[in-house]
Amino acid sequence: MARYTPLLADGQRVKLSWPLWLFRFNHIFWPLDERISPNGRRFDYFLVALAWAALMLHNDFELRYLLSQINNLDLLLAGVPTYLILVEGQLRSVHILMHREELRKVLQNFFSSIYVEAKKEPLIYEGIQRKLRLNRVVCALYLAAVSGYVLSPIMMLVHGRKDYLFSMIPAFDVNPLYIFVPFTLSSVYVALQIVTMVFGELALVCELMAHLNGRFRVIKRDLDAAIEKILEARQRPLMAQQMRQVLVQTMRQNVALNRFMAQMEQHFTVQIFIMFAFSAILLCALGFKTYVSPSGTYIYPIWFGAKTVELLSLGQMGSDIAYMTNSQSSIYYLSQWEQVLYYSTNSRENLRLMKVITLASELNYKPFYFTGLSYFYVSLQAVVKILQGAFSYFTFLSSMRLKQV
Repeated sequence: MARYTPLLADGQRVKLSWPLWLFRFNHIFWPLDERISPNGRRFDYFLVALAWAALMLHNDFELRYLLSQINNLDLLLAGVPTYLILVEGQLRSVHILMHREELRKVLQNFFSSIYVEAKKEPLIYEGIQRKLRLNRVVCALYLAAVSGYVLSPIMMLVHGRKDYLFSMIPAFDVNPLYIFVPFTLSSVYVALQIVTMVFGELALVCELMAHLNGRFRVIKRDLDAAIEKILEARQRPLMAQQMRQVLVQTMRQNVALNRFMAQMEQHFTVQIFIMFAFSAILLCALGFKTYVSPSGTYIYPIWFGAKTVELLSLGQMGSDIAYMTNSQSSIYYLSQWEQVLYYSTNSRENLRLMKVITLASELNYKPFYFTGLSYFYVSLQAVVKILQGAFSYFTFLSSMRLKQV
């Protein structure tokens, strides 16, 4: 199956980070290559249909369990986390399947013009990787959590048991071995699909944001260096013209980054909205199960920690982008234009330079925020509110449980 392969502007393949390398194997979320044959595209649609059949089957079985335990809070909440994660994955997969071509265009634009290469900008690239370390930890936690579902069939084989990987009530008899084995394998497949979706898309969004931030730093550094050269050369009749040309070139780069951010916002805003919308109740359910049975499965506490750090890392990335774009207008205003005007002897070019500086400041007067369908900004403040909401739900569930006891 021909999947999209990220390429740099010179045609070289990009060495993906390990979370994105794993995410590339998710045949629902990673886009196809634009040169794929019609038969290959049909085969991909067939695999997607099989995947959706497995997702809908598990959705039905898990929902039956929840409805059967509606009067028992402890047993009900045993199935709530996995069901919420499953529904979130289904909603996000619907959107991505409808816009996989747009995602490929976003990635092509990113890797050809935004991506900061290690060999060209080693210091900036190293700083980007430092920012992404927290995201790598989140991905590792999600992999540790899903390992429980991958190892469960092996443990069932060793102990000769027949258990379900998730809390569910099948609509038909799955005990016959010729049904139970493929059904269990489908459960493992669903777990892997959902987990690679969860950490893969997060890793992708954080990668885009981190390199955007790095590209803004490159622009500022190059602008400062170019202006220093102008001041050192001190060709007085040409200084204003030279600086104006440097500012115009910088503005063009700035506009290209702004357009990419708008393209990225348009594609990921629905995904971010779904992710944040499910976060509070999911954290509440995970935290409640961890609190009630701390000696139970390790999956819930690990997933709770991964989800919390995921939101914090994404919120920090969003806040960094907002801060960086907010400071863009000041890099033009603080670009030592007063020194250039002081030494310049060309009054006509001086006036044109002042107009360019004014235009640059006006174009960048407003910070850019990534949003969830324009309902909220992706920032640390939004994450704090989600955590506060999760704690409120947790308090409510704890009081309900005490009443039942």
